[in-house]
Amino acid sequence: MSFFPRDVAAPAAAVGPIVEWEETTCPLCSGVKWSPLLEAPDVVQGGAGLWFFVVQCQDCGLCFTNPRPSPNTIDQFYPWSNLSRHPNTSSGRRWWRRLARWCYRPSGPRRLMAPHGQGRLLDFGCGDGSFLQRMRRQGWQVTGLDACAPLVECLQTELELNVLHGNLPHPDLKPGSFDVITMWHSLQHMHSPVDVLREAHHLLVPGGKLVIAVPNIDSYAFRCFGHAWCGLNLPRHLHHFAPWTLYLILHRAGFRIGPVRMTRHSAWLRSSARLACQSPQATRWHRWLRSKAMSRLASWYTCLTNQSDSMMVVAER
Repeated sequence: MSFFPRDVAAPAAAVGPIVEWEETTCPLCSGVKWSPLLEAPDVVQGGAGLWFFVVQCQDCGLCFTNPRPSPNTIDQFYPWSNLSRHPNTSSGRRWWRRLARWCYRPSGPRRLMAPHGQGRLLDFGCGDGSFLQRMRRQGWQVTGLDACAPLVECLQTELELNVLHGNLPHPDLKPGSFDVITMWHSLQHMHSPVDVLREAHHLLVPGGKLVIAVPNIDSYAFRCFGHAWCGLNLPRHLHHFAPWTLYLILHRAGFRIGPVRMTRHSAWLRSSARLACQSPQATRWHRWLRSKAMSRLASWYTCLTNQSDSMMVVAER
């Protein structure tokens, strides 16, 4: 079965990205049998107006975007594709912090990670560098890695952080270099998540920890909002994990896995509710969840019932 995003065959003169599409087997089990789960649009302001398919593997249950933009063309769906590669330093702080907030690297799960003094830490997908700054103040030897070149430049020059540009594997990172690796809502962006996790396994010392947070597609929010759920973030999110598929992919990469924990993000519920209310099919419940009080109550309920739209896990090499 094969699907292609709407408008992909638009005339060349039309406004929009020129995308190289690829169909993929299941990134977890390499299965070739999958069924369509839903179709959803790119909701980022200024997006191309394309809709994308999320499918589910019939063998392992992993949900993933298919077809998807190739690694060579997916950058244009990120806001940094329209930014100067040499930003003005006087205004750089404003735009790169807004960019990092857009990528919503949430702070909630980070508080669950206790400080451990003089450890070596790699933050994969380091965003605005706030987590690196906090851990450096606590005595950690920190390194960041991010795919956004202008963001990396600002972190290096303005915050004097040790941040590298690129992906895993990275030529400047050697096996056994880190005690802890964190991935705060970055794994779902990777075209080859198993390869990224295996490289993280090599970079850790024996007994080293990998801390991952990702959206949870097996959540109340996804069932409530469907294609309006902000955790989809298509096409930038290429994989859509549930607790069992997150466990399976870590196991395949060689990790010993701890319990999957739910995390609360009431702002996600409000964002999804506002998007859902743009549709004539919006329900009263969608309208209620736009308020802070209702979204906070709902986030507590979903966390207590293991239905949060975000989850985290600590795995060990």
